[in-house]
Amino acid sequence: MSAPTARLGALLGIVGFLAVVEFTSGIIQGYYTPMLTDIARHLGVHDADVNWLEGSQLMLSALVVPAFAKLGDMIGHKRMLLISTALTAAASLALPFTDSFTVFLVAWALQGFYVVWLPLEVALIWARARAIVARTGQGAPSALTAKAAGVLVAALEAGAITGALVGGALVDALPLWIVLLVPALAIVVCFFVILFGVDESPYPAGGVFDTTGLVLVSLALVALTGGLSLLRLNGAGDPLPWLVVGAGLALLIPFALWELRRADPLIDVRMFRNPALWPVFLTAGLFGVSVLGAQAPLSTFARTDPAVHGYGLGTAGFTTSLLIGFYLVAMIVGALLFPMLARRITPRRALVLAAACVGVGFLLFLPLHDSYVQVTANMLLVGLGSGALVAALPAAAAAAAPEAQTGVATGLTNSVKTVGGAIASCVFGIALLGGATGAAGGTAGSFAGYVTVWVVCGATALLAAAALLLVPRQAFTDRPADLPIVV
Repeated sequence: MSAPTARLGALLGIVGFLAVVEFTSGIIQGYYTPMLTDIARHLGVHDADVNWLEGSQLMLSALVVPAFAKLGDMIGHKRMLLISTALTAAASLALPFTDSFTVFLVAWALQGFYVVWLPLEVALIWARARAIVARTGQGAPSALTAKAAGVLVAALEAGAITGALVGGALVDALPLWIVLLVPALAIVVCFFVILFGVDESPYPAGGVFDTTGLVLVSLALVALTGGLSLLRLNGAGDPLPWLVVGAGLALLIPFALWELRRADPLIDVRMFRNPALWPVFLTAGLFGVSVLGAQAPLSTFARTDPAVHGYGLGTAGFTTSLLIGFYLVAMIVGALLFPMLARRITPRRALVLAAACVGVGFLLFLPLHDSYVQVTANMLLVGLGSGALVAALPAAAAAAAPEAQTGVATGLTNSVKTVGGAIASCVFGIALLGGATGAAGGTAGSFAGYVTVWVVCGATALLAAAALLLVPRQAFTDRPADLPIVV
């Protein structure tokens, strides 16, 4: 085997090991959903208190991604991947052995360190692909990274499907503490897969960590996400959540001013002026509205009984799980098809098409929502576009970012997507409560609220497609001048 072929083969081997990591990430994201009621009973809390678990992980993810992404660029993406996996494993191992809600909440929040895995992996693959292509003259780093990201997202969604199915089966057959131990052991295995199977990214940027910047952005993100959580809990009529959200937005100003003065900032805010990057970040935020904010409303719409409320599908739990499964399979297909489509029509046009699929899919709910087949068809279209975007956005950000900021750029796509999802979750929760009906104490969301979800998700996705049209035509493609000289 020639040396160039061996190097490219080594990169493919790293992608295979990282796919195991993303499969584990998918297990975490899908495994616990079928047993949340069992967890609430085990902890002796109301079902509504389970929302605090989601909120705590949301806040943690907003905080850790900027810090870990920057440290990955500075000292090595593999090193930060190992640290985040060790923290996730430790937190997951605590879950089976406590019946205290407070301890469980803290451990659940710390488990959220897994959110940094995909951004760090894409940055690692991009760095190694650039170095290999520069040495060998074979391949193209943007194309290699896009293909790798598609494989990783396919593994992620496969893990989510597997996790949901296995978790749902085990929780009915085994004691809860044993059921909760399963993902923890999978994460421990994942740690050793990274340790022995993944090489470090070459040429870390080094530098001095921007602690002041981290404190400023952390305060802003905590205030913003905390205010949104309060808004969802207390309602729009309470002024306190609005004041907290306003404080979070205001804190972004001194953060940006501080970063502009730094030679080695935590987040180079100048990237938001880059014509190839700002539409990607905007798309990530708008995409977060649907991919993170709309899944619960779609599930509850399917479960709503049309005989009682005049809308919904009235599906049972297993049938609803099948609907979600179809959506996740479509995401896998979309993630794997994106690199081929990008090669044929350019990455920019492929991104536009993916965002348009999401937008059209949600808007189709307006006339087509009366049958299981109609809803499934809509979700398949949304899933194709969503899978492509989940894979393509970090890869696009890495391709367009400054060389020393690839981890930060890929992490930013995750952070702004999370913020977009948090805003949408708040808005959709309020919309579904408006005019809610139902015999059981008004527990069904209002039809007007579901229409709001579909319109907002469709409109934001189409707005993202329009923003991506402003990206330079040859963005995210490989040009010889872009490749570093590696000696």
